[in-house]
Amino acid sequence: MKRLLSLIIILGISVPSLLADEGMWLPLLLQKVNEKKMQQAGMKITAEDIYSINKSSLKDAVMIFGGGCTGELISGDGLLITNHHCGYGEIQAHSSVEHDYLSDGFWAMNREEELPNPGLTVSFMKSMEDVTSFVLNGVKASMNQKERETLIRKRIKVLTDSLHKSSGLEAVVEKYYYGNQWFVILYEDFKDVRLVGAPPSSIGKFGGDTDNWMWPRHTGDFSLFRIYANKENKPAAYSKDNVPYKSERFYTISLKGVNEGDFTMVYGYPGRTEEYLPSQAIRLQVDEVNPIRISLRDKRLDIMNRYAAINDTIRIQYAAKNAGVANGWKKWIGESKGINRMNGVSKKEAFEARFNDWSATASGMPYKEVLNGFESLYKPYNYWKRSEVYFQEAGLSAEIVRLALRFRGLVQMSQQKDSSDIAVKREAIKLKQSLDEFYKDYSVVVDKDIFISMLDSYYAAGNSIRIPAYLVTLMDKEKGASAKLVADMFASSILPYKDKTYAFLDNYKRKRAKQIEKDPFYRFAKAMVEFSISELQPITGKFNRVNDSLMRIYMAGQMEMQKDRDFYPDANFTLRVAYGNVKGFTAADAKNYRYYTTLDGIMEKGDIGAYDYVVDPKLRQLWLNKDYGQFADKTGELRTCFIATNHTTGGNSGSPVLDAEGRLIGVNFDRCWEGTMSDLMYDPMVCRNIALDIRYALFIIDRFAGAGHLLKEMRIEE
Repeated sequence: MKRLLSLIIILGISVPSLLADEGMWLPLLLQKVNEKKMQQAGMKITAEDIYSINKSSLKDAVMIFGGGCTGELISGDGLLITNHHCGYGEIQAHSSVEHDYLSDGFWAMNREEELPNPGLTVSFMKSMEDVTSFVLNGVKASMNQKERETLIRKRIKVLTDSLHKSSGLEAVVEKYYYGNQWFVILYEDFKDVRLVGAPPSSIGKFGGDTDNWMWPRHTGDFSLFRIYANKENKPAAYSKDNVPYKSERFYTISLKGVNEGDFTMVYGYPGRTEEYLPSQAIRLQVDEVNPIRISLRDKRLDIMNRYAAINDTIRIQYAAKNAGVANGWKKWIGESKGINRMNGVSKKEAFEARFNDWSATASGMPYKEVLNGFESLYKPYNYWKRSEVYFQEAGLSAEIVRLALRFRGLVQMSQQKDSSDIAVKREAIKLKQSLDEFYKDYSVVVDKDIFISMLDSYYAAGNSIRIPAYLVTLMDKEKGASAKLVADMFASSILPYKDKTYAFLDNYKRKRAKQIEKDPFYRFAKAMVEFSISELQPITGKFNRVNDSLMRIYMAGQMEMQKDRDFYPDANFTLRVAYGNVKGFTAADAKNYRYYTTLDGIMEKGDIGAYDYVVDPKLRQLWLNKDYGQFADKTGELRTCFIATNHTTGGNSGSPVLDAEGRLIGVNFDRCWEGTMSDLMYDPMVCRNIALDIRYALFIIDRFAGAGHLLKEMRIEE
């Protein structure tokens, strides 16, 4: 038996029983595809309980939070929980040296103290429907990809305009299986979302970059917000007259906890996966793209960390930026290691050999031409993909360059003869108002050092990539040394300096557009954009059109070849269900992990004395007193986090982790580093999602923060 399993793994043969935990499934299709399998795995509710078009269901308590995370309702008064790192930007925005909510935490002791967050939106999915026949009506096999896309866009616009007019909801059409299937989704958007509570970063970000993507984990990664609506319980812009949103459904919270083997389900909005790619795409990612990204971000992180260690203001300013840069950096390291460990490229090639054999006898779609098409497509594209990565990670990495790009609209309006002087002045005022957040969290010294480092790296890449001619000219003039070049740019520009820029915009007239055009950072940014438009985008656009066409055919071929397999669509930030079981794993030889962590582990890490392992004195005292109340497990321990085999990715941050009865037992916040390649290839042996144990969150709210009044509006079961 062991020999058979080894052979299966080596050959990459698809065996449904071995991949039972893989997949991000459409709630709409659970009854048809997954219900029996989920119940066999331990689920005690029905697919109708999870997603229903006829009654309220679990879907009505889960939402898109902030356009990049998931959140879930935990009370009938609009109270929601998501990750601390999902609410980090809002927590930071309310923080200052005088009121450092990042360091100290924030807790609203009544609803009047809850803080508004301009620009923050949450969205509930109201319905989902297959519209493939409508979208593809008129599409012919003889069409090229561009013609096909043009017609499809027209069809989608007709549909979304009609649905928005009739329902008043946002209508979005998304493609699945690389355009072989299409669904329309209706969303209800709420724009008055207020901060209710957040633990200090020593809890909410415990472990920091050291523990990011890692297990064992002890992070209290949660924050609380509340949705407000008008008096008719409908979405409305922020107003003091708004009232807490009365939700159709919210999650019951279970204090029962989890044991090894328990059924779990993650309900949320996974961002992006690409599970069905050819071997050429995997090889490009691991051998070319990831090494460049990792190297360049390593340099940026080193600079930010160096300044943050010696300056508290910079530490606060760059907290969210640092986290954003580090998140991808560490993920890509783990992804590459994971793919290499499981011989991912070889597995793809083994499947492709079988696909070729099958396609030789298949009729209909030209499947036998697909793999040769990928080989011809990718070979010349590698050079341009490297160029694109350097452009993104080095060419546009300096904040001041991205700031300069925001002045393009003002310059263009100033140059338009039909624009009035009043309109130009209003545009200048609008631009100035939008810059407050930038300068609040901007450091000249940090950005200058990053710019120098990135220019040096970009230029040093030499003939391995296409470098913008403008950059080559600048660097050649300085004989390849960027320090003097960058110093001169900062000295001769107004943009890095708030007072100078605001004075310029306060007295702005259209003729002053010439001054902007002469600014060294504006010229640099403009040259970067022009390089991208003229040299990178045409190549990328052509590649994407051909690749999309090939992937659509390849996906259809895979599904036809494996008719007995249930295929889940790649993640595209639409609502999905992932299910599995609570389970530890073996990360390496003699490196065996159990499925949960406890508060004891926080104290053990705290004894190390590392920057990322700071233990709040009050938390330590609660631990010493074993003052855990009803939140302790049967042994008297306070559990902090647990892992399970649910297939998750970015966007699942903040997703509810539910038990067999659909009760909230945790909040998803990460994946184990050994399994980060799950965006490309899933390995059931090491792929684990990491969840905050909901009992730890309640303990922090009640015992640590003294905000027990929030628990009174929740439905909590023993």
